[in-house]
Amino acid sequence: MSYYTRVLSKHEDFPSFGELAEAVQGEHPNFEVIIEDGTEEEWDTILLSGPGEMEVAVLERNPVSEGSVGQDEIAEFLDDTRDCKPESGVEWLHDFLAEVKTIYAFQHLAGSETEEGLAALHALRTFLWQRGESIIQADMEGFTNEEGYHIVWQFSDSVSGAWNMAVLQDGTWHQFQMDLGDPDQREAFFRNEVPPDAASVQLNTK
Repeated sequence: MSYYTRVLSKHEDFPSFGELAEAVQGEHPNFEVIIEDGTEEEWDTILLSGPGEMEVAVLERNPVSEGSVGQDEIAEFLDDTRDCKPESGVEWLHDFLAEVKTIYAFQHLAGSETEEGLAALHALRTFLWQRGESIIQADMEGFTNEEGYHIVWQFSDSVSGAWNMAVLQDGTWHQFQMDLGDPDQREAFFRNEVPPDAASVQLNTK
């Protein structure tokens, strides 16, 4: 089964092919983007590739409009997160999803399993996210807020490791780093609380 990460943006406008190419090659000159469907100004599908015909990811641009693939994806996200925790994170997420105009879907390919390939993918995804009014979604993980902190739990029960999280209390995001495998920290997050033994983290800046 294919693994996807996505940038969900409130903007209808989108960067040109040239801007995407510059975003990748500025940091990773051995990687390039290739149009697979569309034109340089009106691209629909782009391949991110690296040395030796390495295929890293396919990027699809899906506008959200009546009857579109993007609209179907939003409906699926709403349904999939309806019973997730914490409830305040889900409520904020659903309000955000209602205003999403464009979905940038990254299908991760074999090249994303290399350190350099994954870094190039992150550079492209971060460029799209940092245009503003955007959040990130990852299959089997969940969603972030606009600052890049994880706000909705969709991990498997067996997950472990440190992760940057946030809970929304009285209209303010409180961010922290938790151990995903710690049952007490999980329960605190589900209750929309900062675990008392969680590590503090600095707010991301765009």
